[in-house]
Amino acid sequence: MVLNARNSKAETAQSAELAELYLNYRRYAFSIAYRMLGTVADAEDVVQDCFADLQRRDLTSIDNIKAYVAKSITNRCLNLLNSAYSRRETYIGEWLPEPVSELYDGPEAVAERKDTLSMAFLVLMEKLSPVERAVFVLREAYQYEYEAIAGMVGKTESNCRQIFSRVKRTLQADPAGEAMSPAPEQVRTGMLQQFTAAFAAHDVNGMLALLTEQAVLVADGGGREVHTILRPMVGRKGVLALLTSRRVLARMRSWTSSIELINGEANLVYRDQGEVKAVLCLALSRSGEQIQSVYLIMGPEKLSHVGPSADQ
Repeated sequence: MVLNARNSKAETAQSAELAELYLNYRRYAFSIAYRMLGTVADAEDVVQDCFADLQRRDLTSIDNIKAYVAKSITNRCLNLLNSAYSRRETYIGEWLPEPVSELYDGPEAVAERKDTLSMAFLVLMEKLSPVERAVFVLREAYQYEYEAIAGMVGKTESNCRQIFSRVKRTLQADPAGEAMSPAPEQVRTGMLQQFTAAFAAHDVNGMLALLTEQAVLVADGGGREVHTILRPMVGRKGVLALLTSRRVLARMRSWTSSIELINGEANLVYRDQGEVKAVLCLALSRSGEQIQSVYLIMGPEKLSHVGPSADQ
């Protein structure tokens, strides 16, 4: 009886400790998984698996719980990404990450770079292999040392340094890589206001002034869910024609637009009678004076994590 009572107390104490760890590190774990995967449901599943595994382990044997959680999440994401990329090969149209309106700013988030949550950043991550993505996210967003990253991804410290440097150069050479140097929020909000006005008015000259020469428009209708532009439009002339057409994207002009915090920065949300119909995210040029990329998400399932507007 005494032994059973002691075991019961030990189990209760471990359950309480695990509950506290979950409270303290759940958002941190989710933020890594979401940056790696770009989907909320998959990120949440990975987090649940991580803490289910912790429940079966002796917590006293773990020296650094934060590093353990990061490694556990990273390994699960690497496994999932290989199958996720296969699924996206059969996706109808372009695949974009799911937008989120909630800021995942738990107690461990103070060290994060918030711009690594942006839609533009997540789109850039889609160009990388799973291991490249893991190394870059852990270093760029969370400033992990290369020695720690090496242990998480199963590479040498030297390999991780080389991977990070190579990815950094590649992304900086990409026109969309300018999103890694975000404009101040005041500048960004002003650009969104100008875009909204020009888009609503079919203002060709106004929109022309806003777009860079190599502007890109990418739309995601959720695979088969919503009919939209199936392939990226590249170049100012083509993007301008789409945005100022009185037929293409015409339904968006009948919806109510508002500037809201999406993926950690100001973007546009379109609603019809309170229901979220589209999220439009902009990536600006380095100067913040023009638009480099327009990301339009219209698939209903991908919009479920955008909350109500402030006046609802």
